[in-house]
Amino acid sequence: MGAPLDPTATAFLLAENRSMPMHVGALQLFERPADAGPSWTADLVERLRSTERVAPLFLKHPRRSLATAGQWTWATDSQFDVEHHVRHSALPQPGRIRELLELCGRLHGTRLAYERPLWEWHLIEGLSDGRFAMYSKMHHALLDGVAAMRLLQAVLSEDPEERDMAAPWALRTDSGRGGRSGHHGLAEAGHALRSAVGIAGEAAGLPGSLVRTLNRGLRNQTSAVSFYSPRTLLNRPITGARRFAAQDWPLDRLRAIGRASGTTLNDVVLAMCSGALRSYLLDLHALPDVTLTAMVPVSFKRREAGTASDAGGNAVGAVMVRLGTDRADAAGRLAAVHASMLEGKEALDSMSNAQALAMSALGLAPAVALPLLRLQGVTRPPFNLIISNVPGPEETRWFDGARMVGMYPLSIPLHGIALNITCTSYDGRLGFGLTGCRRTVPRLQRLLTYLDEEVAALESAVGIA
Repeated sequence: MGAPLDPTATAFLLAENRSMPMHVGALQLFERPADAGPSWTADLVERLRSTERVAPLFLKHPRRSLATAGQWTWATDSQFDVEHHVRHSALPQPGRIRELLELCGRLHGTRLAYERPLWEWHLIEGLSDGRFAMYSKMHHALLDGVAAMRLLQAVLSEDPEERDMAAPWALRTDSGRGGRSGHHGLAEAGHALRSAVGIAGEAAGLPGSLVRTLNRGLRNQTSAVSFYSPRTLLNRPITGARRFAAQDWPLDRLRAIGRASGTTLNDVVLAMCSGALRSYLLDLHALPDVTLTAMVPVSFKRREAGTASDAGGNAVGAVMVRLGTDRADAAGRLAAVHASMLEGKEALDSMSNAQALAMSALGLAPAVALPLLRLQGVTRPPFNLIISNVPGPEETRWFDGARMVGMYPLSIPLHGIALNITCTSYDGRLGFGLTGCRRTVPRLQRLLTYLDEEVAALESAVGIA
């Protein structure tokens, strides 16, 4: 019997259904090497398919049976079919970015089969300007979004001359790693004991953290829970069909807005989304009087020593940020977002890592529980949409001599939370990936226009010519 799935991975499998595939994805755009011939992309696909040693992560799939007592476990695919997972596609004419995004939306709406390893990789050519794209997706039970981004970065090169690079799914060996010595084992045992003591101490503080979190939510202050999110057209049941929109903006331009207003880059990103959503909902005659709330993952670092969570260094929690969509002016929306983010970070900083993560899970639980209990539309949504920002490579990256010129994440809409906006930075630009239900979120592409208009509105508001 294979290794059992951890509780988080199991939860993703249990929550998944045809309307709610639980995989994350990424779209990467590349320029061909200057010396690439007409068969360059086809040759690349064939070479990568011929990879002999595949990493265990890319061979395992979930399985449960009477032998596992109904528990989900990981099994190794003994009939691994590389051609099922590694695919070569071409766009229809005229080969615009529009056709590429349409294809990615269609691929992203298809569930991964549990009887096979939970990933796919597509090389897509046919863009009219000669570029090509890679679209990949991996189930959230295998990797979270940050880990998937790190994996994508790890298979790219900083050297434009490097060739014959290993496939993303290839087994990699680290010659610097040896077997564990007795000293390491004792150190880990000692750390485990300290962690256990720390967890016990942090758990003792959970009731107080729960009371403070709920109290902040009831007073409509930013915390890990929200009780005042309005019902919007984004908060309806979803189908399995997806629509994807993507665009990027210069980081220097967005950081200049932050410097001029005394806010952070993340505040500027949230304000862009706020203004875009306001224009979008106004256009559809569907803007509520109450501000929308976004679930925003927040990375925080603990400084107190001696706690269980201190060992991990960084942790990720979630705050429910009031976006200020009820404000008509861009400066007012940015100020509202900034104040809400400060409140949320203050709430997280008052807790240990374990307590903050537990409260974040509490805030996210209704997004899964309400659809299961069929209570959508009966109660207020826990939040209106998800907005996250995942750091990417700061410098130019290459794959087999092909220069990567853009990277855009695709994420997971949920029942009752039909829009997910995820951003990632790369080489001086910030790429926005908007993933929505094709039916529930009409005319999704218009949000890109409204995002661009909001950048200009924010520049004007803070005095940037």
